[in-house]
Amino acid sequence: MKLNLPALHFALMALAAPSAAFATLGGDVSTLQADREQMKASAPAIRKTTGYAVHEMTTTGGTTVREYANSAGTVFAVAWNGPHIPNLRQLLGPYFDTYTTGASAKHVGHTHLSIRQDSLVVRASGHMRAFSGTAYVPKLMPPGISEQEIK
Repeated sequence: MKLNLPALHFALMALAAPSAAFATLGGDVSTLQADREQMKASAPAIRKTTGYAVHEMTTTGGTTVREYANSAGTVFAVAWNGPHIPNLRQLLGPYFDTYTTGASAKHVGHTHLSIRQDSLVVRASGHMRAFSGTAYVPKLMPPGISEQEIK
């Protein structure tokens, strides 16, 4: 079996990341205050749009995390950008195993990771001190939202 070094890099960085707690993908947004305190992040800025809200926090390390919650309060997508990859095990929650399985598959390029499955879509890229990514659960997305809105 040939190793896919970019995917392995993203998976290892995710596991080695500090253990900050976030509302997990597919989970309830009610944990945001505890998340902010755990991360020592800025107070979440909340931007409401039709059908969903975006909760944005910036960690003391400079990484911005956005959690997209539908009107029922379920986190259907997450996005991040900054100098550090957030703890993807915590951020992706029950979808982390799907992510690691997809990340171990062959990918094109050294700095990009793309996973597109029925249960999870992940796009991640980056290099030292400049990482970004998005992950979402297609079946949880509110009607009318496109994947381009998750950034």
